[in-house]
Amino acid sequence: MASEPRLLGRGFYWQELTPGERFRTYGRTITSTDRSLFVGLAGMVEVLFTNADYARDHAAMRGEVCPGALVLSIAEGLALNATAQETGLAFLGLEMDIKRPVFAGDTIEVEIEVAEVRPESKGSRGLVRTINTVRNQHGEIVMIYRPLRLMAGDPGAVEA
Repeated sequence: MASEPRLLGRGFYWQELTPGERFRTYGRTITSTDRSLFVGLAGMVEVLFTNADYARDHAAMRGEVCPGALVLSIAEGLALNATAQETGLAFLGLEMDIKRPVFAGDTIEVEIEVAEVRPESKGSRGLVRTINTVRNQHGEIVMIYRPLRLMAGDPGAVEA
């Protein structure tokens, strides 16, 4: 009898990660539609995001600048789909630095570096902190954030 095929895309158990390991996601282009939907959904009715005349005449930057929260959300989608599918249990917090603006039409990707891995006090779960560097299509760093996550443990691993 053939065994079940291995499911592609499953995230890492915390025991499979080592500080210093690095990963890179595919890129994703942030569209004007993404920007508009996010601003509307989040209720970010700031004129910078909702009034083209104001933005053209008064904004420090030209173009459809994206809220940092949108860039973070898309970066998290890229990172989580690649590393935590079925194994991410909880998002516990983050530190974030925005380095430069992102505009509708920019493509971002995320480099993930494992910074800390340690067992949690209950069961086989573990805490994982990464340093996530978000770059635009020119390779420029636009954001760095450091999430802390509770991750599932490998059910086949022997506990010490």
